Amino acid sequence: MVNKDQVKGIAKQAKGAVKEAAGKVSGNKRTEAEGTGDKAAGKVQKGYGDIKEKVKGAL
Repeated sequence: MVNKDQVKGIAKQAKGAVKEAAGKVSGNKRTEAEGTGDKAAGKVQKGYGDIKEKVKGAL
């Protein structure tokens, strides 16, 4: 089963990857850094969702 935190985390990772790539192509270091940050935040959120699912499954 997939919960909303997992979905939002994956979406944030994808958004961050696009933003990071756009920053690289345009030479905009700020956009690239924001994209990297979004990807990291998405990984954390997805990890939180994964843990919630594991706990839910254990109960």
